[in-house]
Amino acid sequence: MSKKRIGILTGGGDVPGLNTVIKSVVCRGPDLGCEVIGVRRGWEGLTHVDLNDPASREHYILPLNPENTRTIDRTGGTFLHSSRTNPTKMRSLPPVLKSQKFEAKESTTNGVTSTVFDVTPAVLKNIETLGLEYLIAIGGDDTLSYAAELDRKGIKVIAVPKTMDNDVRNTEYCIGFATAITRAMDAIERQRTTVGSHEHIGIFRVFGRDAGYTALYTAYVTGLRCCIPEHKVDLQHLMELLIDDKRKNPSNYSLVILSEGAQWQGYTVKEYGEADAFGHRKKMSVAEDLSEEIRRVTGEDSVISDLTYDLRSGSPDFIDRLVAFTFAGMAMDALEEGKSGLMTAINEGRYMMAPIPDPKLGPRKVDIASMYDIECYRPKYDYKIGLPIFLARL
Repeated sequence: MSKKRIGILTGGGDVPGLNTVIKSVVCRGPDLGCEVIGVRRGWEGLTHVDLNDPASREHYILPLNPENTRTIDRTGGTFLHSSRTNPTKMRSLPPVLKSQKFEAKESTTNGVTSTVFDVTPAVLKNIETLGLEYLIAIGGDDTLSYAAELDRKGIKVIAVPKTMDNDVRNTEYCIGFATAITRAMDAIERQRTTVGSHEHIGIFRVFGRDAGYTALYTAYVTGLRCCIPEHKVDLQHLMELLIDDKRKNPSNYSLVILSEGAQWQGYTVKEYGEADAFGHRKKMSVAEDLSEEIRRVTGEDSVISDLTYDLRSGSPDFIDRLVAFTFAGMAMDALEEGKSGLMTAINEGRYMMAPIPDPKLGPRKVDIASMYDIECYRPKYDYKIGLPIFLARL
């Protein structure tokens, strides 16, 4: 009997734990009579590859086996590499597709209208040519939005959620989140000595464009105040709290954590650069703006630390290794049972398979009422009995 062929890819930003999923899927493959094919650079691998060109095929398509994946789980990043490619909104066609016709449509982002192309027919053709019976897509809400599109087109897809923002719908946990919190916690504890030595206010910026989970949980385990996108804080009140913290501290310093999308009343984070394939522009540093306001109003100096990219570096911690291995096993279980259109998930603290999220719903947000104190700008620590480890039920 011929082997089933499974495709696997990683899209969007890298996080620790991706290689653990890849290795585990490859190790399980032979038990199910499956051959695993790695698609490099995420959805770019299925839009840019020229399967008739050996060099292009070698660049984008990588057969995986226990030998070439034996040690990859020991490191962070992604063995298959990644990109931010949206096959439904390609601004320009790659060379292999230049001679073909695709649906063109107008797309408006931040007031700028441009023509984009939906190259899904080419993706479907490449999946067919490669003989992929299943596709395992590992990514955040953007990457998985296209996985949902392929599912609607009849492709058998299993999704695995990953993102430091922990904001994918239908799951309480995404691979990479625990490591990000651990990295942030360690960095803040180390930098207390510098902030305290100069008697400044320390401002830490972490990832969280639309959701404040990374800032909230980092604040939870460090005992600090935080500002998140879901709630616009009162700037004057925030500064009063930080100054009061500083004065009550024998070392005369205070600390605050900001999501990159944090806001205060009358302020919106500035953006710059061209929007990516999913319509996101880079955000200016809210930490810089807060520092200027503190200096202007109080005369206090600040130390600003941007922890963003450091949080996704290095190997995964215990929780991310545990979840990554388990999610990979769940994905292969679903494949063995002939299921598709599902995502590995944790709900109410239990592993389960959930529907691939509807991209129209956007990212999952922090439940302010149960998780965030809007008077003190801190996480809520009380009344947790009966809740799962990640504090709130979906």
